[in-house]
Amino acid sequence: MTPTLTDVRREFPILGRTVRNGKPLTYLDSGATSQRPQRVLDAMAEFERAHNGAVARGAHLLAEEATEAFEGARASVARLVGAREDREIVWTENATAAINLVANGIGNASAGIGGAASARYRIGPGDSIVVTQTEHHANLVPWQQLAARTGAELRWIEVDELGRMRLEQLETKVDSSTKVLAFTHASNVTGIITDVAPLVKRAQQVGAFTVLDACQSVPHIPVDLGALGVDFAAFSSHKMLGPTGIGALWGRAELLDALPPSVFGGGAVMTVALEETTWHQAPTRFEAGSQPVVQAVGMGAAAEYLMEIGMANVAAHERRLAQILREGAAALPGVRLLGPVGEPTLNDVLGLAAVVVDGVHAHDVGQVLDDHGVAVRVGHHCNQPLHRHFGVPSSTRASAHIYTTEDEAALFVEVLGTVRKFFGVSS
Repeated sequence: MTPTLTDVRREFPILGRTVRNGKPLTYLDSGATSQRPQRVLDAMAEFERAHNGAVARGAHLLAEEATEAFEGARASVARLVGAREDREIVWTENATAAINLVANGIGNASAGIGGAASARYRIGPGDSIVVTQTEHHANLVPWQQLAARTGAELRWIEVDELGRMRLEQLETKVDSSTKVLAFTHASNVTGIITDVAPLVKRAQQVGAFTVLDACQSVPHIPVDLGALGVDFAAFSSHKMLGPTGIGALWGRAELLDALPPSVFGGGAVMTVALEETTWHQAPTRFEAGSQPVVQAVGMGAAAEYLMEIGMANVAAHERRLAQILREGAAALPGVRLLGPVGEPTLNDVLGLAAVVVDGVHAHDVGQVLDDHGVAVRVGHHCNQPLHRHFGVPSSTRASAHIYTTEDEAALFVEVLGTVRKFFGVSS
């Protein structure tokens, strides 16, 4: 039985607190970091209280229990995202680290590390890497740096006036020189959900690897990474009701096994001699050193909670919130919504709205909202190129999750409508 919104909200202790001037908290910053349900907090506390031990490094009971919890969490996350094997999930520090793992692995392969198995990843002068104009910095800067190190050309697919990818550019930007096509699954500024199929199809036509930034999609919509056809994908725990300090890289097992590691040390190795080292298969080859065991337990609990609610239910709930946030904001005089608006788009956008208020800086907009207990994100959201495309340095973003109510979304619109008058810039 699907829990009611009231039942869901009871799971999140922080939602019961008050903030500025005794106002009840209206949390609309889930796109930056989500809140955690009690069962995630309890799972982490219980592990530390009763099961803490070194993973895969002992024969005693606590070591066995810690290993079981660590790998059980991996299995839970694998189920959430449609992994065909648990070992397709690699624990990382966060999604940024996951993308860097792939980029740096390709860089190491290009330097000759990994031998014949990694030859497929080699990249250099005459090759190209393609990104899009809508990328978060985490899925842009690593590819800039890889291009600079290897001599490859960095290209990008542009977006239209609403921030939608110009997919007609695929034929010219992605060609026989392209080795990597990296793109977002859902924009953290416009909320647009990418139609993955044409990008994957074009990459496969030219033999390029695809790297998907799934940070904003995995927490909010049903995602089956295997079925999408991408080669690698990154996502983060703290955006999907889990703890900070951990994320995941998903990759096809045979591709992970051929990718050289970029962090070296104990745990990842199979044999070590003074002259050379051999590596385990994935995911172990990428998890050198002490593991983030407590964080993994929390992320696994969050995955189980989302699956219990049902990702289709999460998406349906947030579509209703998207309509309130986006259409309500777009209807306000002097307020500009970044991205599309209207009923036909609701199945293709997340429950978020990034807005620009004429004559008022985004930080000032955020302060007015905060005075009413409404927590939002302000700034460029680690996406300066897309804001530059829209001709603005920053925006104010409200973003929802499964615990957000329609009244909270409406409150955002209501307070937003007072901002220009507050600063004396209303017409």
